[in-house]
Amino acid sequence: MYDVAIIGSGPAGGSAAIFAAKAGKKTIMLDSNKSVTKRAWMENHYGVPEISGPDLVDTGIAQAKKFGAELVETNVTAINRNGESIKIETENGEYEAKHVILATGMMTDLAEASGLKTKAGTEPRIKTVFDVDAAGKTNLEGVWAAGTCAGVSMHTIITAGDGAKVAINVISELNGERYVDHDVLKK
Repeated sequence: MYDVAIIGSGPAGGSAAIFAAKAGKKTIMLDSNKSVTKRAWMENHYGVPEISGPDLVDTGIAQAKKFGAELVETNVTAINRNGESIKIETENGEYEAKHVILATGMMTDLAEASGLKTKAGTEPRIKTVFDVDAAGKTNLEGVWAAGTCAGVSMHTIITAGDGAKVAINVISELNGERYVDHDVLKK
């Protein structure tokens, strides 16, 4: 069983995976390879003069893998509470995790199959988002959402930050105390 399963590996999902895996949590990313970021060009991402969407996504996935996250390319069809864990159904089999972070970009099709509450989106072209609280929790225990699908701006820097925020909240819940991750320069 995984500590954290992240559905999506774009900026929100990849960022969440980096934090979860770096914190020592057994982490998996389940990705359909349909990220809208893969069609983007960015010159407004802090710390990066310019980058293509595919390069940004690939770099994020590589960072998450560096810390031990796994990546499986598959379509998730449903998520359901299964006692103390969450069962994730995909077109290629099932996975189980203590917590799930939805980072599905503009797609909220899991809502109907999984009993997740949604609400109207506020971003242009985003009709529906998962209904989450300030921490990123959905109405299903152990299921969180981050990034565009959680109603934040679809700019990659904002979705990446939201993925990190939600991952920190998940890690804090798993640890039973507030988690902080600070790296420092080595002299």
